[in-house]
Amino acid sequence: MVDLQILNIVLENHDYSIIENNQLTEEYFLEYEDEYKFIADHFKTYGVVPDKTTFLEKFPEFDFIEVNEPENYLIDTIREEYLYYKSVPVVQKIAKLLKTDANAATEYMLQAMKDLQPNYNIGGIDIISQADKRYQEFLNRRDNQDQWFFTTGFPELDEIIHGIQRGEELFTIFARTNQGKSWILEKICTHIWEIGFNVGYISPEMGALSVGYRFDTLYNNFSNKDLMWGNKEFDDKEYKEYIDKLKQKKNKFIVATPNDFDRKITVTKLKNFIKQNKLDVIAIDGITYLSDERGKRGDNKTTSLTNISEDLMSLSMELGVPVLVVVQANRSGVVDKDSEDTPELESIRDSDGISHNSSVVLSIRQSADGTLTMQVKKQRNGRVGDKIQYQWSPNIGEFIPLSGASIETKREKKKVVEKEDVF
Repeated sequence: MVDLQILNIVLENHDYSIIENNQLTEEYFLEYEDEYKFIADHFKTYGVVPDKTTFLEKFPEFDFIEVNEPENYLIDTIREEYLYYKSVPVVQKIAKLLKTDANAATEYMLQAMKDLQPNYNIGGIDIISQADKRYQEFLNRRDNQDQWFFTTGFPELDEIIHGIQRGEELFTIFARTNQGKSWILEKICTHIWEIGFNVGYISPEMGALSVGYRFDTLYNNFSNKDLMWGNKEFDDKEYKEYIDKLKQKKNKFIVATPNDFDRKITVTKLKNFIKQNKLDVIAIDGITYLSDERGKRGDNKTTSLTNISEDLMSLSMELGVPVLVVVQANRSGVVDKDSEDTPELESIRDSDGISHNSSVVLSIRQSADGTLTMQVKKQRNGRVGDKIQYQWSPNIGEFIPLSGASIETKREKKKVVEKEDVF
């Protein structure tokens, strides 16, 4: 069955790398040897995997199935099955030899063990001989910043973290309940969409309609309360004009809920979601809603979330797409109401593995007086501990920077900005 799954991945994704990178030969595809040979020969001759139509002309009885298992599981399984089929006749011959000549059995066993060694492809890069590639990449980064980084929509934050890397980036936002972390996530996504890129947004707790109304608030400052409540005083003509202009945009902002993933969101499904929609960034409003594909019976929540965060970072590295996630802080993340501190890394609920695997961790807190504080708790390529503060009006999606202002000045500014409820 696993050989069928691997061939389906190759044909579905039009990608031969799972076979090539793992040195899988026809011996691994005992039940689908002819199908494997056809794909391999086509790739060797033309440099591409045959499309489904071409393949079905040759193998009309082939079963196309949906594959949700991670690639590393499939590779481990097919190698184990391959080793089993190679080992069985060896073990049988050893048992037969032992009955008559133990020395001959031992000699045969030692020789056979060499042939049974798994043929794993262990890669690596010599950073000395290939140092020139780093130089060329540096020049590319310097001269084409927009190809390497997304701005966040918060210029003050960009000054600290230099934006979001377009790959090898697991960007984590965490806070206690109802502090604004989901708004911050969608604000960043809205900005990335605004500058012309395709965004995927996984929303476990809100439907696409609610996320869309927040988008309208963040993008064009429409009252979120009026949109959500359907207030009669709201100017529907202005809103319709905005909608008509919005529909002319070519890039996508795709919202998906657990129902779109058959109630089980996995990293493998997210990978297919990204490829299918040609996404430039993926945001997940709640990492705890993901299912651990590497999980074993008896694993606790900490282990599962560590596995998931590792797999999300691997996904980002493989596809060159940044992954943004929201994480809940536990009770230790409760901060005194008169303090301007934000929760610490150890307050991330259920797993410190999340912060370990994240490239950037942003801690969020909303004070009693309405000040929204962001603090960079981790970044792999820069300093940590910097705080940024805003007067935030969620109803109209406005963030007024207060960083650098005195406490008195902040309070004076707050007097003229109506404090709004968070939806």
